[in-house]
Amino acid sequence: MAEAADFLGTSPSPARRWLRRAGALLAGAPLLAGILQLPAATSAQAASSDSDPVSVSLDTLSPNVPTDGDTLTVSGTVTNNGKQSVTGAHVGLRVGAPLGTRSAIDGIARRSDDLQASVGNEVGGKYVEKFAKLAPGVAQHFSISVPVDKLDLGQDGVYEFGVSLSGQTAAQPWEQVLGIQRTFLAWQPEEADTKTKATYLWPLISTVHMTAKTGAGEQQTPVFLNDDLAKDISPGGRLAQMLALGRELDVTWVIDPDLLASVDAMTRSYRLQGDNDTTTAGTHQAVAKQFLADLQKAVADKEVVALPFADPDLASLAHNGTSVTGSLSHLKDATDVAATTVRTVLHVTPSTDFAWPVDGAVDPSIIKVATSAGADKVIARSDSLQETGGLSYTPSAARPIGGGTSAVVADARLSEAFEGDLTKAGSATLAVQRFLAQSLALNLQTDQQRSIVVAPQRMPSASQAQAMAQGITALQDNNWTLSQELTSTAKAKPDPGATTRIPSTSAYPSLLRKQELPRAAFEQIARTQDKLDNFQVILTDESRVVTPFGRAMNREMSTAWRGRIVEADRFRLGVETYLDQLADQVKLIDKSETKLSGRSATIPVTVQNNLVQGVDHLVLRLTSTMPTRLEIGGRPYDEQPVTVSGGHSQSVKFTTSANANGRVTVIAQLFTQDGQEYGAPVRFDVKVTEVTPTVMLVIGGGVLLLVLAGFRMYTQRKRAAAREASEDGPDESGQDTDGPQNPEAPSDRPKEESDAASGADDPEQPSDPTPDTAPESVDPSGTGERVDR
Repeated sequence: MAEAADFLGTSPSPARRWLRRAGALLAGAPLLAGILQLPAATSAQAASSDSDPVSVSLDTLSPNVPTDGDTLTVSGTVTNNGKQSVTGAHVGLRVGAPLGTRSAIDGIARRSDDLQASVGNEVGGKYVEKFAKLAPGVAQHFSISVPVDKLDLGQDGVYEFGVSLSGQTAAQPWEQVLGIQRTFLAWQPEEADTKTKATYLWPLISTVHMTAKTGAGEQQTPVFLNDDLAKDISPGGRLAQMLALGRELDVTWVIDPDLLASVDAMTRSYRLQGDNDTTTAGTHQAVAKQFLADLQKAVADKEVVALPFADPDLASLAHNGTSVTGSLSHLKDATDVAATTVRTVLHVTPSTDFAWPVDGAVDPSIIKVATSAGADKVIARSDSLQETGGLSYTPSAARPIGGGTSAVVADARLSEAFEGDLTKAGSATLAVQRFLAQSLALNLQTDQQRSIVVAPQRMPSASQAQAMAQGITALQDNNWTLSQELTSTAKAKPDPGATTRIPSTSAYPSLLRKQELPRAAFEQIARTQDKLDNFQVILTDESRVVTPFGRAMNREMSTAWRGRIVEADRFRLGVETYLDQLADQVKLIDKSETKLSGRSATIPVTVQNNLVQGVDHLVLRLTSTMPTRLEIGGRPYDEQPVTVSGGHSQSVKFTTSANANGRVTVIAQLFTQDGQEYGAPVRFDVKVTEVTPTVMLVIGGGVLLLVLAGFRMYTQRKRAAAREASEDGPDESGQDTDGPQNPEAPSDRPKEESDAASGADDPEQPSDPTPDTAPESVDPSGTGERVDR
């Protein structure tokens, strides 16, 4: 009514005008607040849409490389990750324009599910799959088949291909793309005029499984760290799948001989390491035999490249090991034994001309180390040996880098295509399609034929290996590549415009450098080698120790330890500790204090050998710390050779001579024949009681007195016997008395008469014997009498 009055021309008072304006302002405040809040709400809604889209998983795409007349089948799942149901939804296929460069493929792969980027028009029509409703959190399967000619693919090339989910929600009640997954279609329906020659490396490499320990028997039963290798080579295991997949592919096998040696050892009796130095019997001999039999068939007509034994880490050796004496010799040993191992186990002759640094990353020091053991070809990668000449295409892999060495540069994009988590079908499919797209884009760069190398990760997982095999199979069946062996690729004519400049050491990737074995690791290996050198010279059969420990030290340098520092430290410590335990089986037995009486004496020292084999070429030295008091062999020390059979002890005797009384510390020490100390010394005290000339004179005088006394006794008894014989002579008739005339026979007269007859000048001597008691006497014997019985 107030507004009507105003309209009619009534002039309101200033107070009423103020009240009217205040009321209008208050009435408009909610509307203004709503206007101000609208952009914020829209932004929040958009943010919600970005964080909770519908995810599209492209699980299968068949065929991977379509051609004229094919029907392309795409299947997968769509999942509503939002909080509201999606209605009126359908899955459709979209084809974009051909991509002109390999970089464009990389860009799309990085934003494969980005809703903001368009893909092209939907094929539409009947080639969609509809869903009345997508409930939150529920995955729905889809499958669409479309003739290839409906995709309107034109010229040869790589096309962006998308699978999208369109629909609407209560908050956004209009049809829109709510989820998408982009991938690629490689389109080359006819044979290419120029095909790329491609080499695919198929790595059969594992981690370290065997310890340095072996059994005491003639067969030297090996001891494994655990039973993980048995799991890997059993049906369904990682290595078993690598073998099964690789045997169907035209690839170059790259094999670590240590893996072959380990599986071969499993075909016989083997043990598994337990706690507290215990072991248990391994039971997978049949699995190992089957794996080797299958592998022998798989590589019978294929190219095999043998890495040095245990796949030593060339970069770690170059950056941290070359300053440690003897490190490069281990690489030479690992290379020398590689070919022998492969020939023995697989019955094929491998190539040992190739060195393969981790991820193909190189610098001058790595090249130097890689070729030091005889390899003249280094497998590098294009993201390390980058092109600097401005080429518009990817050059051939082979190129000379000086000093008679060639670099074989693997393509980084193709080599890295199957890394990451590929356990989900969608991830594997995207990896395969990207791999094919990059390959075709590479071939379309130029009409010049090139040779390329695909060098994947060293130890692909089972899911990665399956995706690799799918991608390689598709390439080998396509119209733009030809398979070629690695040795042929290495011999191909180099591209004159390709770079041959090796990057500097500072350019080596920091992430890879952090994973390297430290210098301390190589110092420990050198220390173990020194101990082995000192130990083996005393053995009668050194091969029982040199071979298992030599291979164990190769394993200590393995690339498999990257990123596993704790496990690597534990393995090296175990090898060194076990060697110490073996060496300690040959030792000196401790001695207690020894007492010597006299001028000379013999001191025995015992050497114990608890090994199963004999020891020789040992020298035992016994040293007197006070040679002025005690000499050994007429010198301050004496040495004697030592030979001890297995499981026995041997006492070595040393002649000593004393010059003075007192205590002397004597040191027994074993030495090898080249003068190196062996084992710990044994110290013991010798207490010397010296026999002086004065003492010898006294002893000699006493002996002389005893002799004289004995002679006196003899003469006295003889005189007494003579007197008795004269008193018992012939009677007055001249006849002899009865009985024999024995001058030493006893007298019949009483003892007193005999004593009186002997005269006062011949008193009884203490040494004179008393008469024997007659046999028939029953009287007791007197004190001091000899009694005959």
